[in-house]
Amino acid sequence: MKLLRNRKIIITWIMAVLLVTFGASSVFAAKAAPKQKNIILATTTSTQDTGLLDTLIPIFEKQTGYFVKTIAVGSGQAMAMGQKGEADVLLVHSPDAEKKFVEEGYGFNRQLVMHNDFIIVGPASDPAKIKGFKSALETMKTIAKTESLFLSRGDKSGTDVKEKALWKKAGINLMGQRWFQETGLGMGQTLGVASEKKGYTLTDRGTYLALKKHLGLDILVEGDAELLNIYHVIEVSSTKWPKVNAPGAKAFADFMVSKKTQEIIKTFGVDKYGSPLFFPDAGKKVEDLGK
Repeated sequence: MKLLRNRKIIITWIMAVLLVTFGASSVFAAKAAPKQKNIILATTTSTQDTGLLDTLIPIFEKQTGYFVKTIAVGSGQAMAMGQKGEADVLLVHSPDAEKKFVEEGYGFNRQLVMHNDFIIVGPASDPAKIKGFKSALETMKTIAKTESLFLSRGDKSGTDVKEKALWKKAGINLMGQRWFQETGLGMGQTLGVASEKKGYTLTDRGTYLALKKHLGLDILVEGDAELLNIYHVIEVSSTKWPKVNAPGAKAFADFMVSKKTQEIIKTFGVDKYGSPLFFPDAGKKVEDLGK
């Protein structure tokens, strides 16, 4: 009888332990699940056109339980969304504008993610005879001097800002120049227009390589330090915009600079193009890039 009573006590104790253990696990699981599952990512057309986000976002969603709505626009438009609280996190490549965005309190925790470079492409006939130039500024001067058709995005994107800065440094006034045409389109579409019209354009290497087989454009100028193209991830301020999904933004930012993601970025594009479309930079200093 005593043995039976002891057995009952032991069974009751085990059941109580199991109940507490699984009950606690349920509580912890509930805490781990994100309350607000949707994240709005405002990013550049280059991260979309290259297919990088098509690779990374499913991994992030499976790993965290969040769902990402990607809005691929120029860096300028992405930051404009952040200034209105219409995005939770940004992945952009316009360093000066990014610094201003953070300084004005619209975003924080700006982290270096990766880089590639800009290149100047054009038709194989190369009417301006710029192929092989080492200086981006000399290239711009020569295109202007020969009045060779140049297609510009004209959309305040990171690429557009970089291009306009090059024209300015080269001392070229673009006002009223018929050879200079703005498309108002993203990078992929602008490359298509340049190919169709047999003109020159400035593009990030990744988007060009991803679309190269559909284009009648060659790489003509590359390798100048002026053409470095750097990407950062920025969390939008939930202090300024309480509706911002701050935990989701942090989770995405942490994911982009994580070792696993950086390894994926390191090899992305190698199998298809023979070289990566981006170079991982988390934890590095901007001044050390491209060396």
